[in-house]
Amino acid sequence: MATEFASKAAHVDQSSDYPKNIGFALSALTSLFFMWGFITCLNDILIPYLKGAFQLSYTQAMLVQFCFFGAYFIVSIPAGNLVGKIGFQKGIVLGLAIAALGCVLFVPAAIIGLYEVFLLALFVLASGITVLQVSANPYVSALGKPETAPSRLTLTQAFNSLGTTIAPFFGAYLLFSSEQGTVSNGAEAVKVPYLILAATLAVLAVVFAVLKLPKLVESKEESSTNTRPLTDHPHLMLGAIGIFLYVGAEVSIGSFLVSFLHQPSIAGLNEAQAAKLIAYYWGGAMIGRFIGAAVMQKIAGGKVLAFNAVVSMGLIIFAVNQTGALAMWAMLAVGLFNSIMFPTIFSLAISGLGKDASRGSGLLCLAIVGGAIIPIWQGILADNIGLESSFFLPAACYIFITYFGLWGCHKKSGKEAE
Repeated sequence: MATEFASKAAHVDQSSDYPKNIGFALSALTSLFFMWGFITCLNDILIPYLKGAFQLSYTQAMLVQFCFFGAYFIVSIPAGNLVGKIGFQKGIVLGLAIAALGCVLFVPAAIIGLYEVFLLALFVLASGITVLQVSANPYVSALGKPETAPSRLTLTQAFNSLGTTIAPFFGAYLLFSSEQGTVSNGAEAVKVPYLILAATLAVLAVVFAVLKLPKLVESKEESSTNTRPLTDHPHLMLGAIGIFLYVGAEVSIGSFLVSFLHQPSIAGLNEAQAAKLIAYYWGGAMIGRFIGAAVMQKIAGGKVLAFNAVVSMGLIIFAVNQTGALAMWAMLAVGLFNSIMFPTIFSLAISGLGKDASRGSGLLCLAIVGGAIIPIWQGILADNIGLESSFFLPAACYIFITYFGLWGCHKKSGKEAE
């Protein structure tokens, strides 16, 4: 899942137990990456569940992703400022606590039976995850040598992908009846899974509150030299558009997969069966990260990005023009080629920014709001022109990503970053 986050640079306080606790700290932090991948992917199961429980249109159902990813846009900057004041470890604890509260709010939402309360719970949950990511990603980057930071983030993100792969089975089992694979008990079924998640997050909050982790301190940079407008870096601005479109396309496809596989002309699966197959979509992304990391040792990232974007677009167009198993597996295979897109776009966009890199990273993180906007647009299309035809919207997103990989990622400004 495209939930990587950047923050201000930080380094380990050498007066702490560094490097004795490094391995232990990384192991503990890995559990966080797993949890937010798991929770984020669970939305793909929650959407068809709530759509059936409340008799929603596709557009209304996509408000789940709008509220969830909208929190990234609204909360990211305040979260960064807050973490800068209270520290990274306390930020992790606070993020876990807020996310646990969001999960608990699913209980009154189910009791009251109002869709709007579910959306509020999702926003609170996503706000906690945003605080968590602002705290945890820089922590992982700082725990070791700077030149091996990408390797550490790749490893932890693999566990994020593991969470997205397992979540569909958890959601399908608890949200849909095993016998008919349909929504049962109205909106009541959300109580158990989200109370389990709340308890898990609360336990993690307590654990991280008492753990003796290496202390991190923010790197001090001269802000006076960091005044150039970001528009001086066209490749960064194009990269922000790329992140917006990529996250939007990835989230939108995942959000509509259960409904797509439910279509009689595609697979005719019930919700429980279709929900479990989403694991192939996100599992492909996990495998693709390892393959892509190896391939990009030999081939430029921009070319690999463009190739994957073209293949993803082709698979979607093929899927909506076919029926049966061919259409099903073609759509699921998009996940494999999505895998390297977020980190590749991100790294190409901030390349050569120098002291503007921190602000550039912040802009790219705000662009994650594409995960809130694109699914709504596809929902509108699905309601008006049909579900299968609506997939042409995420397919179109890959056209720009192809352009960025081949041409847009190259610095066009003659002003080199200091």
